[in-house]
Amino acid sequence: MTTDPTAEPTAERVAGLGRAFHVLWASTSLTNLADGVLLVGVPLLAVSLSADPMPVALVSVATTLPWLLLSLHAGAIADRADRRRIVAAAGWTRAAVLAAAASAAWLGWLSLPLLIAAVLLAGIAEVFADTAAQSVLPMTVAADRLPAANGRLTATQTLGNHFAGAPLAGLLVGLSASAVFGAASLLYLLGALVLIGMSGRFRVEPGAARTTLTGDIKAGLRFLWGHRALRSLTAFTGLVNLANGGYFAVFVLWVAGPGSVVGLTPQAYGLLAATLAVGAVAGSVLASALGGLLGQIRTLVLITLVNGVLLLVPLPAPVPWAVFAAAAGLGLANAVTNVIAVSRRQSLIPGELLGRVNAACRLVGSGAMPVGAALAGVVGTMAGVPAVFWVAAALCLAGAAVVTRGG
Repeated sequence: MTTDPTAEPTAERVAGLGRAFHVLWASTSLTNLADGVLLVGVPLLAVSLSADPMPVALVSVATTLPWLLLSLHAGAIADRADRRRIVAAAGWTRAAVLAAAASAAWLGWLSLPLLIAAVLLAGIAEVFADTAAQSVLPMTVAADRLPAANGRLTATQTLGNHFAGAPLAGLLVGLSASAVFGAASLLYLLGALVLIGMSGRFRVEPGAARTTLTGDIKAGLRFLWGHRALRSLTAFTGLVNLANGGYFAVFVLWVAGPGSVVGLTPQAYGLLAATLAVGAVAGSVLASALGGLLGQIRTLVLITLVNGVLLLVPLPAPVPWAVFAAAAGLGLANAVTNVIAVSRRQSLIPGELLGRVNAACRLVGSGAMPVGAALAGVVGTMAGVPAVFWVAAALCLAGAAVVTRGG
């Protein structure tokens, strides 16, 4: 894995996180704040348009479906092109899509089909942005600094998605749908502009002659399938994301709105998401120490079992204080899992294959989320929201078993 010498001085990369990482971190902070606005704002807009679990779940499906369809291609392109430029181009695209959605909402054209179309197009750009960003990170820091770098990015992600973005989304929803889309559009635009300060060339040199994009994809899949530890880690991530994707697709129906069991207001729901961020920040800080103390695999097993138990808390205790406490624990568990899993994956994949293999892993991990959301819509409609919560907890148990066998 190579970059242009001007991208980041070698001594600086070894000594610390360096300038290129901090530029990437600043850009990520802005885009994650935009993600947070959409993460909370879009479900609230969906609930305002329909109280039926299936159409609400379809919005979550549209948000994550692009991972299932395009992640392999995004990974192959990330191994061929300049990864920083891919991240910037995806930012421009998301800004344009959401600006158009804001205009449509301002004109009074907001509907579930329009909402689904907007998040689907933004999700397509997100696939390319996130795949390239995770692949460019090891080009900005030394290998032994990956857990620290991923911990900072995870903390920033959860702060933006929940602590800052969620309350902001609650306020913006109270103003108008166009305010939600417009604010997110502006933040994506700023995130892309910041990357101009990340000088250098962030493109890998191929380890072997390349033929077609399909050939590159197959090479990444072969490497993943032949690597036992990566294969197990990928299956684990898929099961946990299947659980969380289904759970949070219908979670809003249980806790928010006048017809819900818990009865949180939109503003309180935004604060609930902020509580997730508080736990996630703690998890991001503790992840590296926990992994070093218990070992990465043992930490993943323990934290996944805790995650499964916390998913069930809103059933016996459908009261705000219990739901908020569980949310803090879920935030911590998810952050620890993310930091350890991503750092382990990045350390196991060769640089010239990082985009493709990373994308293949995320095809399973992120692709499981729309599947989980779709299944949650079906199960929630047929058996009720509590059944979704129980299935999600069972999937966490299965994930813990899988990662234990992989070692």
